[in-house]
Amino acid sequence: MTTDFAQRRANLAALLAGADAILVTKPVNVRYLTGLDSSNAAVLVRADGTARLATDSRYIEMTRDLGIDAVEASDVARELATPGVGIEAAHMTVAVFNRLGEGIVPLEPLVERLRVVKDDDEIELLRTACAISDQAFADISAAIRPGVTEREIARVLEARMVELGADKPAFESIVAGGENGSIPHHSPTDRELRAGDLVTLDFGAQYRGYHADMTRTVALGRIADWQREIYDLVRAAQRAGREALRPGAEAAGIDAASRSVIERAGHAEHFRHGLGHGVGLEIHEEPFLGPSRTGRLEDRVPITVEPGVYLQGRGGVRIEDTLVTREGGAELLTKTTKELLVL
Repeated sequence: MTTDFAQRRANLAALLAGADAILVTKPVNVRYLTGLDSSNAAVLVRADGTARLATDSRYIEMTRDLGIDAVEASDVARELATPGVGIEAAHMTVAVFNRLGEGIVPLEPLVERLRVVKDDDEIELLRTACAISDQAFADISAAIRPGVTEREIARVLEARMVELGADKPAFESIVAGGENGSIPHHSPTDRELRAGDLVTLDFGAQYRGYHADMTRTVALGRIADWQREIYDLVRAAQRAGREALRPGAEAAGIDAASRSVIERAGHAEHFRHGLGHGVGLEIHEEPFLGPSRTGRLEDRVPITVEPGVYLQGRGGVRIEDTLVTREGGAELLTKTTKELLVL
């Protein structure tokens, strides 16, 4: 795969209405525009599409084959800033802004707007990240058993993703057994899994910078009727959300399609987060699906659908997939079954 970073910069330049150039300092946006993965770099993209990159001595050697004019600097933002240049107002700190002097123009998140719709290379990287995640879950499922701790499962799962080719886990994996399943972003503990638990696993692989995200809830042996009831409910809500996912659909409407299934079952107060979010170079990026979210989805947008029901002190269920919007119906990237797995 050969990513056309120059075309990405030209696309950004086309959005610079009223500005001579934009100084991009958010690391993930610099990577998107240049291919440089670093913690300290900035790229100046001019209205004519030409660009200049600045980074420090740790990364300058990595710029040699990027096809962009690059300079080594300790204060990378100041090296490129001139009066009339726009900056990423949502990212730049006040301290850096003050160092740049007068005439700097705050701009809305333009690079993030470009990153919403993915090209073929990006989708293929996401497809690989999701395939690694699926396989890792299949490979470690036998380890999910009574007596093993949440933390041990998370460690085995994350190690397996790396063994299968991931750069690293896309985020800190969630493993929540029993009553801990009522906490949407529970951090794994030394709680041992028990027979009769529902266990929620939220995880994903990062592959060449792109993030997979999936959640499955499994059962350990015989479970109670109320556990089966909320599992079937969340599965139905997740299906409704997936089916509503299409280009042109409103973000709030997709959320409502899934949320209404849970509300009709009397669990409105037990679904306390948005339905989903975009994925790519960040694990959470535009667009977001929720009751108050605005805008319509475009074609070729990777996004998650992840409803849940959380009963405080008892447990919970969440089911999540990563999909890509397509004109003929959303493409499912995380393919592990959503049938309740009884381990």
